[in-house]
Amino acid sequence: MPTLIVFCHLRWDFVFQRPQHLMTRLAEHYDILFVEEPVYSEGEAYLKKTAVAPNITVCRPHTAIHAPGFHDDQLPTLQTLLADLVPSDEQPVVWFYTPMALPLLQGLNPSKIVYDCMDELAMFKNAPKQLLQRESALLNMADVVFTGGPSLYQSKRDRHANAHCFSSSVDAKHFRQAQDREISHPDQAHIPHPRLGFYGVIDERLDVELVSKMADAHPEWQIVMVGPVVKIDPATLPKQPNVHYMGQRTYDQLPQFLAGWDVCLLPFAMNDSTKFISPTKVLEYMAAELPAVSTPITDVKVPYGDVVAVAATAEEFIAACERQLALSDTERQQLAKRMREVVAGTSWDLTASRMHELIEQAVPGRHARLPANQDAARADVLPVKTSAVPVAKSA
Repeated sequence: MPTLIVFCHLRWDFVFQRPQHLMTRLAEHYDILFVEEPVYSEGEAYLKKTAVAPNITVCRPHTAIHAPGFHDDQLPTLQTLLADLVPSDEQPVVWFYTPMALPLLQGLNPSKIVYDCMDELAMFKNAPKQLLQRESALLNMADVVFTGGPSLYQSKRDRHANAHCFSSSVDAKHFRQAQDREISHPDQAHIPHPRLGFYGVIDERLDVELVSKMADAHPEWQIVMVGPVVKIDPATLPKQPNVHYMGQRTYDQLPQFLAGWDVCLLPFAMNDSTKFISPTKVLEYMAAELPAVSTPITDVKVPYGDVVAVAATAEEFIAACERQLALSDTERQQLAKRMREVVAGTSWDLTASRMHELIEQAVPGRHARLPANQDAARADVLPVKTSAVPVAKSA
């Protein structure tokens, strides 16, 4: 079975999303080594390897370097840690979620290079300044490029001849569990109805002012927020008594929270960080057959505007929530029928299968044929320091 090395900016045990969905399915075809960003650890650097699923090993570097992510300061140590990740005569497929890890390609002798662009990371809060430059280099070297939605595809299609759009999909069977409203999670049992819920990462993409205005406009509404708070100060979050923060939950618990909600929310801020997002949860909400309201995110509004209520201002968003709560039984049944039709047309199994076909069909070697005059450009994305720091490589 060939080896697939994945460099990812998201941790495997963080929110279960696109990388985990795809890798658990691609593990049917590859022995997957999922390389995470390093974590700080005193003493000698080491690589912790953890088997997390059949044919999937998470490789977490531990270094005594404070620089975040795949920072230049980390690269010499990481290259040494990863030097014997695969035998020297093996040519793995190398898959990038973040261009910041591109310098680590050195020495891996890849058979093919994949770039799965799931977000426009350069527009996120605290994005590294080298990210755009490295992405350009990665697009020059990749054999196949996937994008996480139509907006991203429009952004990348002219920059790579073998780019393909794969919007976020859905594990329908998992989220259909929420149709049994009796399985509502006990941690929200004390919260009265109506419950309007959101799950996902709570960061700069969330419109906190919108959530606050909802809570003020309808004190009887209970707004349930499930997910970790990252990159933003928790003190800036709405603190009304009818806003409930449940913290990060496991993937298995999400249908249980959905089962107890009356309306699902996609209250995203309209800013640079959300311009290209394709929220996985929109189809998960549909699999639960629950009405949903979203701000006008392009990859929600364009494909699903007939199923999800889309509202641009806080007043319109609140009014849309009021309408969704007031739907008649007939209207709910009609909406559920349309949701079933949408969900039936997509699955992570189909997405992973098609991606595997495209990897198999990709003509390898583009990355190996950089013209000599690109050496200067390439030097910008490869590590400046060449002296390796002596480190232990125990698993």
